[in-house]
Amino acid sequence: MRVLGLDVGERRVGLAISDPMGWNAHSHSVMPRSNEAKELAYLQKICEEMEVDQLVSGLPKNMDGTIGPKALEVQAYAENMAEKLGLPLDFMDERLTTVSAQRVLIQADLSRQKRKQVVDKVAAAYILQAWLDKRNRMAKDE
Repeated sequence: MRVLGLDVGERRVGLAISDPMGWNAHSHSVMPRSNEAKELAYLQKICEEMEVDQLVSGLPKNMDGTIGPKALEVQAYAENMAEKLGLPLDFMDERLTTVSAQRVLIQADLSRQKRKQVVDKVAAAYILQAWLDKRNRMAKDE
């Protein structure tokens, strides 16, 4: 089962893809936000090439766990894309994933410019890995 993870931002969408077994998430690419048709075409191409069965989007909840305006925007965007791609969608709390991604990239001694280019896809990988781990734990418990 291949899963495509999304880290939806205002200017870019970070993308991550799982391995075919659904165990590990890997950073894939960063898609600039431009217009819906271009974004949908890009996502459709990836989904076809990688044989994606599921979408997972990060949900930027507030620190107290509530859903704010930004989360509602992300939710609407992801639901729209999932519907148009004909794929099931799940959400994963993404609080502090970008902070974690930034920390790892700083430790890797990447320049600020290079971090800016990759932080979204690294954050998407964090989101997707958390979702995969949760799903796999739940499967073991059953």
